[in-house]
Amino acid sequence: MVVCVNAGQGKMIRPGLVLLSGVACGGMTENHIKAAAIFEMMHNATLLHDDVVDEGKSRRGVPTINSVHGNESAVLLGDFLLGRVIQMCVGLDKRVAEIIALSAMRTCEGELRQISQRGNWSLDESEYIEIIAGKTAALFEGACATGAMLAGAGESTVQALAAYGRNTGIAFQITDDLLDLVGEQDKTGKPVGSDLDHNKLTLPLIHFLKTAGETDKQKVKQILLHKTGDAERMELLEKLNSCKSIEYSRRRAKEFVEGAIAALAAVADSDGNKTLVETARFVAGRMV
Repeated sequence: MVVCVNAGQGKMIRPGLVLLSGVACGGMTENHIKAAAIFEMMHNATLLHDDVVDEGKSRRGVPTINSVHGNESAVLLGDFLLGRVIQMCVGLDKRVAEIIALSAMRTCEGELRQISQRGNWSLDESEYIEIIAGKTAALFEGACATGAMLAGAGESTVQALAAYGRNTGIAFQITDDLLDLVGEQDKTGKPVGSDLDHNKLTLPLIHFLKTAGETDKQKVKQILLHKTGDAERMELLEKLNSCKSIEYSRRRAKEFVEGAIAALAAVADSDGNKTLVETARFVAGRMV
């Protein structure tokens, strides 16, 4: 049985990874379906809260809950989903429940770290990677580890799948951050430039601020400190391209994909394994 993950729409990749990891490790059970639903609900809860924090108006082509019903409803709906997750964890193996809880905690920690670093022009690449390893990759990592564990995999295999998920999640977020700069809203499903509007330093900007001359650095900082229009966004992209910051970020995403694929060497060859490889490659390929 092969489960295909459609990451292109930005939906269902986390539950898909639970199922694929199960297939790669010998097969799925009813608890795989439950765990897949749990990871998707956790992800949707984070999106609801993110839209409140970032004042998001649309997502995937439709108005956000907070823009239609207010912040209170969006926050409470996110909390409701997390409460449902806790309820669904009852009856699962204790180790699986611990992975799910740790994934949720690390996701929140990553988001908090990112908020605390807004406007920090000195943020370096290693700190950025640590942030996205929490805010995004923690759910990927937890989903893969859970899928393997529920299939009865040994500890070394569980850790291999966790490493795959962590690297894939980091590549996914780097690519998302690139799409925020160079993507098109009708394709990405969310407004471009939202990171810029909230002074979030992502990898292209971190690379640029490390390599550019002082005059260009000051110009870009001025753009970031103000709401950017199309003209300013084009100027910013020109400067990022002049320092090869977009190219560098693409290359780093591909390196994490290769790290994910390398981790699968410890997992027995199977259709599930092959689909995991294809999924990881597709993550970074969204930029092409």
